[in-house]
Amino acid sequence: MAAGALLIAGVSLVALTGCGNSASGNGDNADSAASAPPAGKNGGKQLSKLLWMGDSIAEAEAPALEAAVKAGGAEFKSIASAGGGTVVKGEGPTAKFAEDTYKELANTAKTFHPDVIAYQVTTYDWGTAAQQTSSYEHLAKVAKDAGAELVIVSAPPFKIDDFYKSHEAAIKSAPKAAQDAAAKNAGQARFFDAAALWGTDSAAAKAQRSQDGIHTCQQGAAAFANWFGGQLSRHYSFTPAAPEKWAKGPWTGSKVYGQLKCG
Repeated sequence: MAAGALLIAGVSLVALTGCGNSASGNGDNADSAASAPPAGKNGGKQLSKLLWMGDSIAEAEAPALEAAVKAGGAEFKSIASAGGGTVVKGEGPTAKFAEDTYKELANTAKTFHPDVIAYQVTTYDWGTAAQQTSSYEHLAKVAKDAGAELVIVSAPPFKIDDFYKSHEAAIKSAPKAAQDAAAKNAGQARFFDAAALWGTDSAAAKAQRSQDGIHTCQQGAAAFANWFGGQLSRHYSFTPAAPEKWAKGPWTGSKVYGQLKCG
């Protein structure tokens, strides 16, 4: 089977098997997958521009997400940042990381004018649960001031190596903190639980991690883009394109996958 066909087959398999409730923050839970892209929600906010945020995990997902969003007729921009990207002003260097993130967000929002800002919880969201919740609520306010709604999506499971070990408690508390922040800002912020797609075990095949146990390669990125587009369509006026229309595009040759030693 050709590589492109294998990629599409993998995305389709995930779409058929990754079921579960995955969205919250507005009292509207949604199934995580469907065999065909659902139509956009009638009456939902028009999604014409999506701004993507996060760390290097989000950066590796961005090429597929861009291809999928554009195939669905919307514009896409990513400010995901390797070695940073957090909005949580918590432990260690994260306060400086967060300041840099907010500066880039402000500059980008002024020129791009997103309808939806999507933030994937980062591996650097270090801090107490209270600091995390407060930071996510602040992000919701920043998004509102920019004329956008906020989506926070949980990070995929990843290998807790020596670098992350001392921050394991914060990594575990971040998804619940994000969910709480979305619930407190219902109508302005939503939380998507990506465990419905990835599971919770970074070593399991379902997690689709790359060789380093942290990031993802092309097939995992495509699976995420397909799943995430489906989630967006349940809350916004956006109809995602079928994977056949974008999964074999030039994005698969992005340099980020070479750096991760993907096939």
